[in-house]
Amino acid sequence: MVEDKAKVRSLGLLFGVSAYTLWGLFPIYWPLLKPANPLEIVSHRAVWTLVFCFIILALTKTLKSTLALLKRPKIVAGLFLSSILISINWIIYIYAANTGHVIEASLGYFINPLVVIATGVIVLKEKMRPLQWTAVGIATIGVAVLTIDYGRLPWIALGLALSWGSYGLVKKQLGLGALEGLSIETLLSSGFYLGYLIWLGNRGEGHFTYSLTLTLLLIGGGAVTAIPLLLFNGSTNRLPLTLVGLLQYITPTIQFCIGVWYYHEDMPAARWAGFLIIWVALMSLALDLIRSSRTVDHSIA
Repeated sequence: MVEDKAKVRSLGLLFGVSAYTLWGLFPIYWPLLKPANPLEIVSHRAVWTLVFCFIILALTKTLKSTLALLKRPKIVAGLFLSSILISINWIIYIYAANTGHVIEASLGYFINPLVVIATGVIVLKEKMRPLQWTAVGIATIGVAVLTIDYGRLPWIALGLALSWGSYGLVKKQLGLGALEGLSIETLLSSGFYLGYLIWLGNRGEGHFTYSLTLTLLLIGGGAVTAIPLLLFNGSTNRLPLTLVGLLQYITPTIQFCIGVWYYHEDMPAARWAGFLIIWVALMSLALDLIRSSRTVDHSIA
């Protein structure tokens, strides 16, 4: 019995590390889709994610029950809102990855747990524990340092954190499975994205037939989006949420390393200082997480 639990935990750990590692490697994948612009990439990502999700739902015989969600107006309204939020998140992220702002994008996912906590306090009237207050306060100082360094608000990081935090809040209220929710979200937005791709193609500005490699990569965006999500679901079913909450930092750490050492983005001393302050805040949050054995939504779409 103990051995079985150990195997389940090991498999969950493998799934979790794999999911967060794949999410962390996204900054390498999306630039491969240029010269397609961010909106075209997001459009293909949404359409092919829908196709991939429907295939998985059909294979697992849950397609009918998933489509039945469309008969529930409150669920549809919530998923329509979440589809807008995830679209904003995807566009900002792909723009960042394709224009040399990977480090700033990683900052967005480093501070995301803090934004989720702040959102819970403001929207859900949740109470923060002392270490959470400490983490948010330290992180605010870090963002201020980075704002001075950039000469502007780190809008990419804040946009990613706010859009993802809001998305997580909406999905938390709906209480749906990740795959089912993603399927309906992309279904609701697919009309707009398909229309945009058709319009782009009629103008001769689409890139779907630009080359065989680009065509396959655009189609592959569906699998690239859905596979980490499935792995993430597999990990949450087998691991304590505390451990899953700690694993989430794998993603922005990989993104940060890619930005610094793969793309060689600028990293002056003041920027290092700002990130170090953020990391201290996250250590406070991790300590609180371990103490409380509670966590928030940690998936990254």
